[in-house]
Amino acid sequence: MKTVIYPGSFNPITNGHTDLVERALSLFDHVVLAIGTSAQKNPKVDLKDRIDLCEEVLSQYGDRVSVDGFNTLLVDYVRSKDTRFILRGLRTVTDFDYEFQMAEMNQSLDSDIEYVFLPTSKECSFISSTLVREISSLGGDIAQFVHPAVVQSLQDKA
Repeated sequence: MKTVIYPGSFNPITNGHTDLVERALSLFDHVVLAIGTSAQKNPKVDLKDRIDLCEEVLSQYGDRVSVDGFNTLLVDYVRSKDTRFILRGLRTVTDFDYEFQMAEMNQSLDSDIEYVFLPTSKECSFISSTLVREISSLGGDIAQFVHPAVVQSLQDKA
């Protein structure tokens, strides 16, 4: 069984993230949405809440998708899941520059690691968690960018 790790902060999970998961399922048997903790990002939503929300949003994919949290080096986490594949989405050239640097760094830490880069679908290329949070915090309608459970979660936290 081929498993790919899709790491990120998913704060919150968006339709763009879900689109990548769905597309990755045509390439892999199993996708692990791996929610990392990062001192630099300092999310206002705790890890357990992000895991629960992602599980709800991705429940339609059954046991082909799992959600997990981690606070180790990504390469160590990937090894712990007995795979060597990392999935990353690309929206812009800026994303590519950052992701390429991360891929090179992780591959220098573990040469068995392989990155799978998928460009976002045209319909999702402009969606970012940061913009979704900002629109929501200012009372804007985010329903077209996220699952209804995310809309409700952000409204509850407002």
